[in-house]
Parts: sequence; C-alpha cells; structure tokens
Amino acid sequence: MNRYLIPITALTAGLALFAPAAFGAREVVRTGSLYLADNGGISPSKLPRHGYAPITARIAGEIGTVDGSHPPALRTVTLDIDETIGVDAVGLPTCKADQIEARTTAGARSACGSAIVGSGKGEVEVAFPEQTPFSATGPVVIFNGGVQGRTTLVLLHAYVAVPVPTAIVTKATVTHIHRGRFGLHVEAQIPRIAGGAGSVTEFTLEIGRKFTYKGKKKSFLVASCPTGSWVTKGNALFDDGTKLGLTHFFPCIPKG
Repeated sequence: MNRYLIPITALTAGLALFAPAAFGAREVVRTGSLYLADNGGISPSKLPRHGYAPITARIAGEIGTVDGSHPPALRTVTLDIDETIGVDAVGLPTCKADQIEARTTAGARSACGSAIVGSGKGEVEVAFPEQTPFSATGPVVIFNGGVQGRTTLVLLHAYVAVPVPTAIVTKATVTHIHRGRFGLHVEAQIPRIAGGAGSVTEFTLEIGRKFTYKGKKKSFLVASCPTGSWVTKGNALFDDGTKLGLTHFFPCIPKG
C-alpha cells in the first residue's frame, strides 16, 4: 500500500457528483494560480420524467495550480444538489466510526462490509519542507453511517502512513433541504494529511447501492429527470483562506 493515502478524497468528492454513460462538460474555476476542475454524472442517463429510479453516481475532481506549485490543502466542502436527486438509507445496514477506526482498508471492509455504499481512489501531493513534492494514490471506501431525521451520515475511510500507519475516518452529512432548485445539502471537513503537508489533487468516487428492506427493493441513490438537466452548486475552502465556488449543470434524458 502507498505511504500516503487520502483520508476523504471525498466528499471532497462532493465537488462533482456522479457520472452517467458519458460525463457532462468539464468545468474549471480558478483564483490566482489555484484551480478546481469538476466533472461527473449519473448512470443510467435516461431517467423517468415522473417518479424516481435507482442510480449510480460518480464524482471526479482535480485540484492544482497553473504554475505547478504545491496547492494549498482542501479544508471544507459544502455542496447543494439538485432536488431531482435523492438519498434513501432507511433499512440499509449501518457502520459506526469506532468500528473502522485503527483498521486497514481490508479491515474496515471486513468490519462493515454490509454498510458499504461506494468506493474509489484519490491522489495526494505531499510537500515536506526542503523536500521535493511527491504524489501517491490510494483507495477510499464509503460507508452508510445511519439516518437521523432529515440527515444521512456518511463515513469515509482511508488508511495512511504519515509516517506510521494510520486509519482516518471522516464524517460527512447529507441533509434533505428545500432551497430553490436544490434538495440535498452536503457538508464535509477534510482532516490534515501528513501533518498538513499533504493536499488532495485528484479523486474519483463511485456511489450506489441497491438493497432490500422489508421485502421492498430500494436504492441508496435515486433520481428523476423532469427537465433534461440537474445542477450542483458547491464551495471549497482551502488552508490558505482561498475559497472557490462552482455551479455545474449536467444533462439527463427524460423518459415517460
């Protein structure tokens, strides 16, 4: 396993939500030298005009600098998601943070395999003082943490060695809202990587899980397509105080 894996490349991942048979157009926002690129979509791309169907989502993002310098570390992510996307974790097995803390990726999967709702990988660039920056990639596993009221808890697990092996568990919340066109609100805080020397630079996550509850077939993620598009609106805050905001429209195909 690589020495430096990202704790939550993720819902950092919130930055892009999902990918269909084809990605939407790649969007890039920039402040000074720092840029954030975002892409994603849902599968299948053909969805009911009325009602909801199960989906798989993909998140893809990139953080970097145009001058090649080490980017500041991502600290927090907030994301509003189109009201045509839904989360339903009621009846899905749950995982508690203490079940996957201090465990390797394999150990976390063994402890809470029935609660897995997604997985992926990410890349981090580490820049220690007076050393040449280097990059490493590693896996991320996403677990259902349970539902309380209008909020679903999601746990993101990664195993890092900085410099000793360490399991990092990050909590992200997904809350049902009514805010104009948006129906879900995601919040996540990214822990420090390598004592603050590490910065997330790329991530790709796939989220989706079908399950049965009380004899009824269900899906962790569902969606409809009444208008032919859906939208996300997010903000990313970095260690140096830089804030990048991005609104991204994605296509879908109405049916029925």
